[in-house]
Amino acid sequence: MEPTPLLIVDAANVVGSRPNGWWRDRAGATARLRDTLAPLGGRGLPPDLPPPVEVVLVVEGAARDVPGVEGVRVVSAVGSGDDAVVDLVAHDGQRRRVVVVTADRELRERVTAHGAEVHGPRWLTGGGGGGG
Repeated sequence: MEPTPLLIVDAANVVGSRPNGWWRDRAGATARLRDTLAPLGGRGLPPDLPPPVEVVLVVEGAARDVPGVEGVRVVSAVGSGDDAVVDLVAHDGQRRRVVVVTADRELRERVTAHGAEVHGPRWLTGGGGGGG
């Protein structure tokens, strides 16, 4: 049996990809993103990422105190959110499938070097913005 895939979401990058006023309340925007991710553990993102999926949201800065909820583990970056994402990929990338959601080109390169797949933020909402 294959191990459960890991979906890592770069919160700052995904929240910042939509001009919806997130800058007025970064923590609130991140909490809303977290809540939209919660069902993905059981639903996955077919056809690209069938369930079950472990979902991790990496937060930083003003959103550092956003708590996890059932279905979403929140990792609060001590320093750079990008570094925290890379650390997670490096830890799990050789043991199971890891998918990272970010539009950050430098981060994309760093995580693919560790074996992760990468999708853009719109992939989460079914709007394309795909792969790596």
